[in-house]
Amino acid sequence: MLCGRNVAFPVEPDAYDLLVEMPDGLKRVQVKTTTYKGKDGWMVQIGRRPYAIGNNARLVPYDPEIIELFFIVDGDLNVYVIPSRIIAGRVQILLRTYSNFIVGNAAGLIVSPPRAA
Repeated sequence: MLCGRNVAFPVEPDAYDLLVEMPDGLKRVQVKTTTYKGKDGWMVQIGRRPYAIGNNARLVPYDPEIIELFFIVDGDLNVYVIPSRIIAGRVQILLRTYSNFIVGNAAGLIVSPPRAA
């Protein structure tokens, strides 16, 4: 929405988090965030768990036929938009490998509380 795109949310639970109107049509988008920084940089889990009691099933990759884009925010608030076909088959990625997919930084969206006088 901040980029001037129309956004819709699924009415019922689905594999995607958002539908986004892009110049080339509607895109199904999965949103991910990370706060885990290893010695090589920010890591993010991009897999999903099949619906199971206790949610302890192994992560499986998203089908690139169902999700077109991943929208990822790392711990430094960098925003990535990565086509799912680029990371197809993976359940975790090192974000610095995908630095050419950074589209901005969300730090400017965070407003500090006013200081006491």
